[in-house]
Amino acid sequence: MVSVGKNTNSNKLTGLKTNSASFLRRSAHSIRSRSASSAKGSTKPKVLIVVQNLPVPFDRRVWMESTTLVNNGYDVTVICPKAKGYTKSFEVIEGIHIYRYNLPIDAQGAVGYVSEFAWCFAATALLTAKVGAKRGFDILHVCNPPETFFPLGWLVKATGRKFMFDHHDLSPEMYMAKEESNASRLVHKALLFMEAQTFKAAQICITTNNSHKRIAIERGGMDPEDVFIVRSGPDLTRLEVMAPEPEWKAGKKYMVAYLGEICKQDGVDHMVRAMRIIRDEFERTDIHAVFLGGGPHQPAIKEYAAEIGADDLCTFTGRVSDEDLCRVLSSADVGVDPDPRNEWSDQSTMNKIMEYMYFSLPVVAYELTENKYSAQEAALYAKPNEERELAKTILAVIDDPEMAEKMGDFGRARIVNELSWEHSAPVLLGAYEHLQNK
Repeated sequence: MVSVGKNTNSNKLTGLKTNSASFLRRSAHSIRSRSASSAKGSTKPKVLIVVQNLPVPFDRRVWMESTTLVNNGYDVTVICPKAKGYTKSFEVIEGIHIYRYNLPIDAQGAVGYVSEFAWCFAATALLTAKVGAKRGFDILHVCNPPETFFPLGWLVKATGRKFMFDHHDLSPEMYMAKEESNASRLVHKALLFMEAQTFKAAQICITTNNSHKRIAIERGGMDPEDVFIVRSGPDLTRLEVMAPEPEWKAGKKYMVAYLGEICKQDGVDHMVRAMRIIRDEFERTDIHAVFLGGGPHQPAIKEYAAEIGADDLCTFTGRVSDEDLCRVLSSADVGVDPDPRNEWSDQSTMNKIMEYMYFSLPVVAYELTENKYSAQEAALYAKPNEERELAKTILAVIDDPEMAEKMGDFGRARIVNELSWEHSAPVLLGAYEHLQNK
């Protein structure tokens, strides 16, 4: 069962919709006044951004936020973990001061998560003290997951500074999507507690979509006026549509693409099984799949593809450069998001969908609330969590080139005109102005 979807969900919660026109006007004023402010010798506040999930500049959302702030007169420092390719303890990139710490713990199970959280909190607290002494900061901008840094929020507020929560993900729901043990229930309760304390400490919250804003208001008790939807739309300055390169198709006529860090909850095993179904049940041998990205679960997924006899249908590239990303997506015929429906995925914005749309790729995904908001008519939606329906939907798009072209054109226009980062940046700047006035 498949359906082409428009987002028709009306949001009845008071204050849930963002007044984009207001933010655009405020941002335009901010940008216009920047040169005048500089001429007078005044400066905007110093910002310290804390992120634990990924290093920068690899974390695209944090990097887009950081560069937007710097380009609009803010002084920005980032604290984050080290990772492969990002091993310097300190460096300055594009005017952003980056402090990184070692992350020797690979969290597995409840004990692993607690150990990782404790280590990262201690390392971040030490670096926060160092930044405070050496460079100073006026605003602490904390990103999740996880929500362990609210004590730092209390501390900076006690010293007269501002605290902002950047609500990237639903940590309690994401954890439950990955873990099914009895111990996971205890961790889930702990994550809900930390989330509540973070919302309570935050003076404002920026978040990624309507579903997350609803949680900030209903579960977090935040005033709707203090919650801003800053979508993680793609930065079009780093993407380029290139000439297709047939070699990515491994000798096949068609190619489907998956983009993103591969984690346990991302449903990439659904896509691998869908590829096997396409070959074995539908007897199609003209389609190849390319999986772009590394991630903690990537080696296991690659082994799984071999175990079920689908490895010849799949290419796993590992982490790639922006240039190779553009090459692959410019060569693909369909972009697939196989995230199964659960409480986490249904309320999460999958950034890969928007990147597919920029490259005019028709999208195939399970029918989830935020998928339908992002893609609308750019996607064909499969009945959730059924790999055979996912396989059928992929074939439906491939076998109807006229429909696929219309989907791709719609998606490209939606990104350029509504969802790219240039449309989110004014909201971010408006949120910062709002915070400074609190």
